[in-house]
Amino acid sequence: MKKINSQILMRTIAASLLCFLTLQPAAVGAAAYAETATMFEDAFSPRQGATELVVKTINEAKKSVHVAAYSFTSKPIAEALITAHDKGVDVEVVLDKSQRNGRMVQYIKDHGIPTRINDHYAIMHDKFIVIDEKTLELGSFNYTAAAEKRNAENVLVLHGAGKIVEDYSKQWEKLWGEAK
Repeated sequence: MKKINSQILMRTIAASLLCFLTLQPAAVGAAAYAETATMFEDAFSPRQGATELVVKTINEAKKSVHVAAYSFTSKPIAEALITAHDKGVDVEVVLDKSQRNGRMVQYIKDHGIPTRINDHYAIMHDKFIVIDEKTLELGSFNYTAAAEKRNAENVLVLHGAGKIVEDYSKQWEKLWGEAK
């Protein structure tokens, strides 16, 4: 079996998704993909820009940042959420029950960020952020130091992918509504 470069594979998947969304040909090989009003960005870990892309995406928020996360221990991501909150952006975080007593969870709560724990499922294994109801960050990337430094994970950001962002926004509302 031939070994496949994970970055090439992820870019191919992103380009295929873009073709599906727009029904137009997509360019492959760049870090960002643009067709019509949809743009994609990607990054990877370990130490290949994943945390930086998540932070950059949060920093672009003007109105809202809604986070759904299984695991959350990343100080840079927590700082980005706090900075957004301090600028008046509506930041809300829903986490898996495994994070109930997490240090970083307490840290963002102490900075006034509404945070809920969803224990409705065996595991709430989601990892996504909806920004301004227009941008979606998702992937296998847990918002943790281990994900950035030791794991092979991925981040994909979709800008302007209307229906998909709307679907994730509805899912976030469901998770938030179930949480305490």
